[in-house]
Amino acid sequence: MKHWTTWAAAGFIAAAAFVPANAADISGAGATFPYPIYAKWADAYKKQTGNGLNYQSIGSGGGIKQIKAKTVTFGASDAPLPGKELDEAGLAQFPMVMGGIVPVVNLDGVAPGELMIDGSTLAKIFMGDIKTWNDPAIKKLNPKAKLTSQAIAVVHRSDGSGTTFNFAYYLSDVNADWKSKVGFNTSVQWPVGIGAKGNEGVAQNVGNTKGSIGYVEYAYALQNKLTFTKMVNKAGKTVAPTSEAFQAAAANANWKSQPGYGVILANQPGDNSWPMTAATWILIYKQPSDAAATGEALKFFAWAYKNGAKMAQELDYIPMPANVAADVEKSWMSEIKDANGKPIFAMTN
Repeated sequence: MKHWTTWAAAGFIAAAAFVPANAADISGAGATFPYPIYAKWADAYKKQTGNGLNYQSIGSGGGIKQIKAKTVTFGASDAPLPGKELDEAGLAQFPMVMGGIVPVVNLDGVAPGELMIDGSTLAKIFMGDIKTWNDPAIKKLNPKAKLTSQAIAVVHRSDGSGTTFNFAYYLSDVNADWKSKVGFNTSVQWPVGIGAKGNEGVAQNVGNTKGSIGYVEYAYALQNKLTFTKMVNKAGKTVAPTSEAFQAAAANANWKSQPGYGVILANQPGDNSWPMTAATWILIYKQPSDAAATGEALKFFAWAYKNGAKMAQELDYIPMPANVAADVEKSWMSEIKDANGKPIFAMTN
């Protein structure tokens, strides 16, 4: 298991922007899923170039709203927009990094990775069908665990969230009742539980509530020292959340198969695949009103593709493959242009 850098452990990760924005700072808003790595990249980029990043970690739904309202230079979402919506809004979309969503619990006597759960059981817990920790379905998966009749306290996201989109997408794929009764979107009608804002809020609530279960991006589980579970994947194998398991799920992704590289990585085949692996995307205007600001943002993303892989891996994210990053940068030159039709990325690099 990799460890967080000192600045992260000291609490650099927060729910708002990194620092007060300066006029030259790149402005963005959206997903909390990638916030830890965006923060780390921003810190390194600022030291190297002097240019800052003012990113509001407000959830994917908020990021989509802000980019469509043109209050930020880029939006960030863990739920990819379909091609029609991208075209109607005049937006380009591209993946920035990948990671894993993990179930986290707060149970006395249970250490990280000791409890195992499968997708169908997880869906039944979040639907309220399984109400106590010693339910036969959980005990069958964990015959040696010391499980009591303690009530299960479900914690879920209250905001529009790409993490929720991927979590609910996975549950819909493995449980027919969830698919028909709840479905998947950035926001769903939760049958049970209490809501919390952001990965940060879910992590905090689970950490403070005995008997609870929630779902967060893996980096938040590590940073908050939460007890994550193992999972049974599509191949029927028990897997732990690791960089290798996330990479295995992403290995066969055909990024060009969907508009804006909008490939969902949940429940991928393979003995070693983590079942709730996900990517996160950037949304930016194809013909922005402020070409200079967009140029600065694209410089940052190109820098992150080139220099950010090791930093991503240190936080247990999976960097985009070099061939995918190269293809994305080519798409910038053909899609993202100024008012005169000139490629903005070519102008600034």
